[in-house]
Amino acid sequence: MSLGTTWRWFDFAVRNTLRNRRRSLVTVSVAALGTAAILVAGGFALSTYESLAQMSARLSGHLVLGQPAQFEQDEDTPLQHGLDDPAALGKALRADPDVRFVLPRITFSGLISNGDKSTVMLASGIDPDSEFAVKGPFLKVVAGDVLSSGSKDAEVMLGEALAKSLKAEPGTSLTMLASTTEGALNAIDVRVKGIFATGTPEIDRRAVMTDIATAQRLLVTERVSTLGVYLNRMTDTPGAQARLAAAFPTLTVQTWLDQAAMYKSVRALYNIIFGALGAIIGVIVVFVVANAMAASIVERTREIGTLRTLGTLPSQLLRSLSLEGLVLGGCGALIGAAVAAGISVFLYLVPVQMPPPPGRSTGYPLVVSIDAGLYAAVAVAMVVLAMLASAWIARRTVNRPLVAALAHT
Repeated sequence: MSLGTTWRWFDFAVRNTLRNRRRSLVTVSVAALGTAAILVAGGFALSTYESLAQMSARLSGHLVLGQPAQFEQDEDTPLQHGLDDPAALGKALRADPDVRFVLPRITFSGLISNGDKSTVMLASGIDPDSEFAVKGPFLKVVAGDVLSSGSKDAEVMLGEALAKSLKAEPGTSLTMLASTTEGALNAIDVRVKGIFATGTPEIDRRAVMTDIATAQRLLVTERVSTLGVYLNRMTDTPGAQARLAAAFPTLTVQTWLDQAAMYKSVRALYNIIFGALGAIIGVIVVFVVANAMAASIVERTREIGTLRTLGTLPSQLLRSLSLEGLVLGGCGALIGAAVAAGISVFLYLVPVQMPPPPGRSTGYPLVVSIDAGLYAAVAVAMVVLAMLASAWIARRTVNRPLVAALAHT
C-alpha cells in the first residue's frame, strides 16, 4: 500500500472518529486517564527502585570485598574471618580506574554502659572522613557532630533511640565492652561525639559507630571485616566486579545487590502491585474502546454494507476501523503522557512528603520519574490494545452478509 493510500485511510478514520465527538471524547479521556495512571504509578516505582539502589550502594559500597567465610558463616570470635593488612589491600584496589573510595569496616557486637545501665550494641568501626562524605544524606545527625580522624579521645556516635535509653548526649562518657579476637573480655571508655538517626527505629536502638582505630583497640586486632569499594558510577559495577574478582581470587567480591535484601523485597512487591494495577487499567481501557467502537460500528452497519457493495474489501474496512482505534488510543496515550509528565514536574517543583513506611520513622519525598522507555512502552501498548479492541469488535460486522448488513435497522 502506498503512502498516499495509507494517508487517505488514516484521514478517513479520523473523520469517522469525529462524527460522534462526545463519544470519542469520553473514549480518549478514559485512555488518557489510564495512560496517566500507569505512567505515574510506574514512575513512582522506578524512582523508588533508583532511590533504594542508591541508598543500598552508599551503605555497603558498590562492591564489598571479604573472605568467602565472611559471607557464608557465622564467626565464633570477632573478626575470625576478617581481612589482614587492609591498608595494602585498599591501595591495590584504588589502582583500578573505576574505584573512587575504599572504606574499611569492622562490625561487632557487645555492651555499652553509662555506669548505671548496660545494653546490647551493634557497632561499626569506620573510616570517619571518607564514610560520612560518601553516605551524605542517608545519615541524619540529630545532635553533636560526626566522627573525625585524629581525635585524641575514643569517640562514638549513637543511634537516637540508644542515646535516649542511656540518657546520653554529646560529651557524655560511656564504656564499650566486647570480646577480643582471642575471646577475652575488653572494655574501653569513649565519649559521645554525636547522635544520629537512620530512619529505622530498630537500628537506632542498637547502632553505635566509632572509628576503625578505636574498634581495633577494643577488639585487639589489626583486621577489618570487609572493604567497601565505591565506584565512579553504578553502571561500572559489573565490570569492576569481574576485574577485582580476577585480581583477588582468594577473596569474594559481592555487589551492592547481593547485600540489598530490602531493595530486592521492595522491588518484588512493587512489581506485583504495579503490574496488577497496570493490567487492570489496560483491561478497563480495552473495554471502553471496544464499547465505543461497538456502538459506532452498530450505527454504521448499513454504511459498511454499502461500502462493501461498492467493492470495498472486508480487510480494507477492518483496517480502517483499526485505524479509528489507533486514533482514539493514540490521542489518549499522548494526552495521558502529557498529564503524567506534568504531575512529575509539579512534584519536582512542589515537593510532597510521603508518610513513613512500615518499620521506619521518617518519610520520604514523593518523586515520579519520567522514563522515556516507560513512556514509549505504555504509549505503544495503549495504541496496540485500542487497535486490537477495534478489530475484534469490527470483525463480525465487516464479514456480515451484504443483504443482512443493508437490511440492518
